[in-house]
Amino acid sequence: MKFLFEDESFSFETLRAAGFANYGGADLAEVIVTAGAIPEGDEAAWHRAWKATAQRVDARGRESLTGGHRVSAREALLRASNYYRTAEFYRRDDPTHDPEVRDLSRRSRESFVTAMGLLDFSFEAVAIPYQDTTLPGYLYRVDDSETPRPTIIYTSGYDSTLEESYFAIAAAALARGYNVLAVDGPGQGAALREQRLVMRPDWEAVITPVIDFALTRTEVAPTKITLFGYSLGGYLVARAAALDSRVAAVILDDGIYDFHAAIADALPPFVSAWIDEGNDQAATPVLSMLMRDNTALRWALRNGLWVMGRDTVTDLARAFRDYTLAGVADRITTAVLVLDAEADQFFKGEPQRAAAAMTNADVTLVTLPESEGAGEHCHMGAMARAHQTIFDWLECTLTERI
Repeated sequence: MKFLFEDESFSFETLRAAGFANYGGADLAEVIVTAGAIPEGDEAAWHRAWKATAQRVDARGRESLTGGHRVSAREALLRASNYYRTAEFYRRDDPTHDPEVRDLSRRSRESFVTAMGLLDFSFEAVAIPYQDTTLPGYLYRVDDSETPRPTIIYTSGYDSTLEESYFAIAAAALARGYNVLAVDGPGQGAALREQRLVMRPDWEAVITPVIDFALTRTEVAPTKITLFGYSLGGYLVARAAALDSRVAAVILDDGIYDFHAAIADALPPFVSAWIDEGNDQAATPVLSMLMRDNTALRWALRNGLWVMGRDTVTDLARAFRDYTLAGVADRITTAVLVLDAEADQFFKGEPQRAAAAMTNADVTLVTLPESEGAGEHCHMGAMARAHQTIFDWLECTLTERI
């Protein structure tokens, strides 16, 4: 699906930003006007245009807030949060030391938290104990009561932020009577940007303390906890579910069996072979050439250096080997919904591999088609269709199993 750009990466990220309009995260005309100011593949222009839109919408939201217009304020601030995230997306030359990355991320969080405080459900920023520190999280609750409710634990992916949790699952969950506990794990959102925690493949080390925290909350029904994995989170929560059995259900949006294989498929076979052999001298200049001409590959590898704390793209590519369900998938014993996007440009075939490997789980594999507009990765632009599938399945599953 081409959306406002020919460049595949720009097209997808614009669709991603626009798709959150379903839950108030974008206004279509704002997206179209912003995209119109960006030449194909021009990452600097992308940053300028989206930042300008975010700042303008943010300022108008705060004007409404000052005037006591709560609905107008929350609508504008919610959109601004999404636009700030989008503006930051391609800032990957040196994100660890780039003050603009931290500033845009901070603005995205601040506008988001302010908007959440103006909505009708209960919202709480929480700190979840993790090793010798804490992880930032958001607890979305249907209301202020302490009534135990089925709760979804949200794990994002390779580039998502905690604020994206509202659009990806929380808004739809709240409307159906579910609470949501969302967390930025190592390598994600504020945990990466502020704490400099890098990603790890053994995600059970992250989810176990998150579940421990959830079980201390009276609002969480302990037998009705669901793990939801978004994008690369589709691997992360599956891995966690294999090694922590305290969950009633798992949702993979979308399923990933082997992250390394998916990345390797994007490279010429001879380059992948050089990397596997450790022939970095041959692989590095070819990778540099490929990155120069391919926005998606350039972004994916530069982002990965940051997220996974690696120094070279060849070392990064080898690090992806650890992100596989091989040897653990058969230890998942709960109910699992594996979503598949028919036209997924990143992880084609991975949901089928993941589903087939979960031999001891009650697995449902659903492919959402391109003909319904739901064929993009994580079903961007078709959030209502994806959430219909997710929650119809989840309601039936929790009813049958509890």
